[in-house]
Amino acid sequence: METEVLYDLSPFARIFNDCPVERLWGTDTVPPSLDKKTRVQSKDRQSVFLQKLPVLVYYHGGCFIFETAWSLTCRNYLNDLVVVAVSIEYRRAPPDPLPAAYDDSGLPSSGWPLTPHSHGNGPRNSAGANIVHNMGIRLGEIKLNGIKIAGIMMSFYEMFWQAANPTTTGCDLLINPMQDMRLSGLDWNKVLVCVAGKNVLKYIGRYYKEALSQSVCSGVVEGMETPGEDHVFHLLNPGCDDAVKLMKKLVSFMNEDT
Repeated sequence: METEVLYDLSPFARIFNDCPVERLWGTDTVPPSLDKKTRVQSKDRQSVFLQKLPVLVYYHGGCFIFETAWSLTCRNYLNDLVVVAVSIEYRRAPPDPLPAAYDDSGLPSSGWPLTPHSHGNGPRNSAGANIVHNMGIRLGEIKLNGIKIAGIMMSFYEMFWQAANPTTTGCDLLINPMQDMRLSGLDWNKVLVCVAGKNVLKYIGRYYKEALSQSVCSGVVEGMETPGEDHVFHLLNPGCDDAVKLMKKLVSFMNEDT
């Protein structure tokens, strides 16, 4: 059978009919190491500290198709946080369509020294923002031995969604959480929804924030919009003024509970 391009998602990825995927974006990775500039250390193992620290769980973006937990673009944001950060690696489409990413994205459990009063924060961007919502729905239906989700942050295309979830009906709750009756069951102390002014997805982000605000969710819902910027600008140009302002907001948001 002749190889054909099913989805040309350039410059991010190309997906072919015989399953192979050519990932063009998010392929640069960084191994666990000590950042000499920021003194932030990353490890592929755990250590037990006397000081109790919040656990920051990060889900990378990439439309469920590209980027990884080791992506270089997601490395620059721990300088001012007193946390243990965990970057979650999940299966990507193809060959693993949704809900594989959701199934792989549960909070760390066995082997992690979480106390009954441990707090978790979940920052995400792009597809990771979708994951955090769906993880929140699942966590609202189960208990985590007293572990409390202190807060979440979200920084918000039809072809990408179809490629990641080939069986989609186009209106399923995975991509349209505002229609989910379980929205009011999200057990979060606070939520920060961040959108970029030039991003076509900003309307979804605004709608999601309003839906959370109007639900019976007991947490505080905040929003931040950055005019003149596009999708994941803070990752593509982390040194720009708007990215610095966004990072200060995220740090302030997370440090309120530390």
